[in-house]
Amino acid sequence: MAPKERSGSQPRTFSRDPDAFAEPSHRVEEWRFTPYRRLGGLLTGEPATGELGATVSATGARSERIPMTDPRVGRALVPSDKVTALAMAASPDALLVAVPADEPDALVTIEVKGAGGLAYAHLVIDVGHHARATVVLDHVGSGTFGASVEVVVGDGADVTVVSLQDWADDAVHAGAHAGLVGRDARYRHVVATLGGNLVRLVPTVKYAGPGGDAELYGLTFTDAGQHHEHRMFIDHEAPQCRSRVTYKSALQGELHNDAHAVWIGDVLIRASAVGTDTYEINRNLVLSDGARADSVPNLEIETGEVVGAGHASATGRFDDDALFYLMSRGIDADVARRLVVRSFFAEVLAAIPVEEVRDRVAAAVDEELERFHAPEAASVARA
Repeated sequence: MAPKERSGSQPRTFSRDPDAFAEPSHRVEEWRFTPYRRLGGLLTGEPATGELGATVSATGARSERIPMTDPRVGRALVPSDKVTALAMAASPDALLVAVPADEPDALVTIEVKGAGGLAYAHLVIDVGHHARATVVLDHVGSGTFGASVEVVVGDGADVTVVSLQDWADDAVHAGAHAGLVGRDARYRHVVATLGGNLVRLVPTVKYAGPGGDAELYGLTFTDAGQHHEHRMFIDHEAPQCRSRVTYKSALQGELHNDAHAVWIGDVLIRASAVGTDTYEINRNLVLSDGARADSVPNLEIETGEVVGAGHASATGRFDDDALFYLMSRGIDADVARRLVVRSFFAEVLAAIPVEEVRDRVAAAVDEELERFHAPEAASVARA
């Protein structure tokens, strides 16, 4: 399969053929931040040695296994890197979750559980026109996984996908999450990455017609020894479409660069995408000296006829003034610190529509904070 070149000053290769891509290297832009040697067999597409089970609970939707040669595979996702292409080639089949047209309120929960070893998985979410659906992906367990997701949002549909990466500390997960947004459709994609030794996700959005609306949210809590990387690409080709990206990370490590969070936000507005309205923002809260955050927003515009286009990025230390303010009103230092971090994540937490998932993510953030006491909090407490 021949590679597909995108326009722009940084042409991208999109192909299901692994040979269309260069080998991962720190001299290659898409791999320059990634400790790719941790990916193990995902770099070569080795045969699976482990299991990656999927338990589906659904109302208003059906699920089935389909071959990777099925025409419903690859409509939204065409790999943009070698590891994703190798994973698609090695996946034995795909799990299809189909929501019929005009379904008023589908709810799907998929627990993806690793049982060790190397495993592959591919998920296709196909939502019919004018349907409304919420899909929760819950990744747990241990192992090394090449697992990708593609979401086809029908015309006029409203779809929210929440992906929780709550892996064990030794897990490795590389994959792409691709959304194809139909005419006048709404697509929300929420990522909460908490666990894993290495998690590298590539969320992308394309528009199948005018009037599409996409919102991408991300919450990352990166602890000692973890590398969490999220690389967005939003391709505005259709006119009168909207996109918003809001990603926030908190980091705490013990040694130099012990905890590493990477966010890349690429937005391309093509000449045909008149009337585009887009904005992306990334915020990183560094809780200790042993943490590093890399944030790279990129915006490329090929037409002057846009409603709005912008981006913002900031990385900063824990707010001692906010902590002192709360403590001066009788709030314990640990509780005050938790409130500040919870407030930092509030916007992303509010985007999770399922209450029990939202509460679980908030509780996980609190647990991470309880396991680590930053010097800043101790110094303020002594003052």
